[in-house]
Amino acid sequence: MRHAAFWGSATLILYTYAVFPAIVLIRAVLRPLDYASADVTPRVSVLIAAHNEQDSIGAKVRNALNQEYPPGRIEVVVASDGSSDRTVEAARVEARDNVRVLDLPRVGKAAALEAAARSSSGDVLVFTDANSMFAPDAVRQLVRPFADQSVGGVAGNQRYQDGAGTDAIGEGERTYWNVERLLKTAESRGGSTVSATGAIYAVRRTLFSGVPVGVTDDFAVSTSVIAQGQRLVFAPDAVAWEPVANSGGREWGRKVRIMTRGLRGVYLRRRLLDPRSAGFYAVQLFSHKVLRRVMGLPLLALALSTPHLWREHAIYRLAALCQAGVYGLGIAGLLLREHRIGRSTILSAPAYFLLVNAAGLAAVWNLVRGHRIDRWDPQRAQAEPPQQAPAD
Repeated sequence: MRHAAFWGSATLILYTYAVFPAIVLIRAVLRPLDYASADVTPRVSVLIAAHNEQDSIGAKVRNALNQEYPPGRIEVVVASDGSSDRTVEAARVEARDNVRVLDLPRVGKAAALEAAARSSSGDVLVFTDANSMFAPDAVRQLVRPFADQSVGGVAGNQRYQDGAGTDAIGEGERTYWNVERLLKTAESRGGSTVSATGAIYAVRRTLFSGVPVGVTDDFAVSTSVIAQGQRLVFAPDAVAWEPVANSGGREWGRKVRIMTRGLRGVYLRRRLLDPRSAGFYAVQLFSHKVLRRVMGLPLLALALSTPHLWREHAIYRLAALCQAGVYGLGIAGLLLREHRIGRSTILSAPAYFLLVNAAGLAAVWNLVRGHRIDRWDPQRAQAEPPQQAPAD
């Protein structure tokens, strides 16, 4: 039993973190699937669901309106989800012919986004978070792939602003997204990227089928494109800047919420896990969005089985030492997260690794006990409107 637990867990971990990414990268080189891209300018609606975002919503609306895009071809719709602060008033200061502000009761982000979509008129719906700031040409770059009729959705490129003052978790998240960006690029080049990030993505209006409750909205909306037989591609030049996480405790809650809702989202799209209909995308979805989120389970099994095998072979001793090293560095990063040394990559990356996998275990437990997270209460820093590209 101990041997089976060790080798089964080790195989899953190796596949998820090494073999699968290698397959995706190699496939993108050997079997690229090109798509047309042109400087098209469809009518665009930028949709923003906001709950208590008074400090960022005004700058966000101005940022969306100041895009390098024909003024008559872009509109902004802000849907306030029962905000109890001055979010509505701050948004209405920016109101004009191409800006609409919806003052909704507390209905949840899904219903707020659906209300924003119903109130919009664009042929392309651009979804974004209130604290994300677009690069000046973000919308133009985001819609270029829609020149290809096989493309139904486009995932933009979330990047992080200068992380000065953040803790180890924030720096770890920056490192994670640098790796994630490479994987998204390769997935897209080979067919479709798995899903979009809420900071910036777009879908054709004709493919928008609503936002289910209890799942991550960006995942549900972007994967609906693939469920309807269209491609979801990644546009690395369509950049939205976000601040890195500045609180480990706050990030823990956010990760548990995202992973809990994310696993429910995969269940919603379970038909896409069938390779007979979804092809290689099914492998991507299972590896990227299921295995990675439940990796805490094989990691825990490996950690519990390895000490019992210490005396049997050098490979078990090496595995034990490697685990001790990674977890030791991660714990040090968490303990020193506010210090400069804790923000170094050698400590911040393992610290973020520990937090994410612990959050994954909490999400699995939420799923097992039937606990849903249907409401959102954003507690996040505001990105600065981009003037020049910050360091990343």
